[in-house]
Amino acid sequence: MGFVYPVLLLATLGCMLLLDWRFRLFFWRDAVTAAIVTVVGFAFFLVWDLAGIAGGIFFRGESAIATGIVLAPELPIEEPVFLLFLVVCTMVVYTGAVRILARLSRRPSEVGR
Repeated sequence: MGFVYPVLLLATLGCMLLLDWRFRLFFWRDAVTAAIVTVVGFAFFLVWDLAGIAGGIFFRGESAIATGIVLAPELPIEEPVFLLFLVVCTMVVYTGAVRILARLSRRPSEVGR
């Protein structure tokens, strides 16, 4: 049961990428920019986590659904996968919300066009 959490993270990441593909929101709209944003966001949050671990703020909790594999003290292997999911999910939701709000802000006579 130790791989439930990372498998679920990867499955939900896959679902976000399917939504992205279907509506051309992030990676399928501009792959180069999306890759840059993803790498920068991932690096930012990873450094944030490492600083929190070094400062004694973040701790790894024990869980039956986690693998128990650690990349560094207090940094489980699931954390980078979660950070990747967090960045991709945020950008898909953001770009989707921008598209919805742009569509809603049009005048009613323009919506049918």
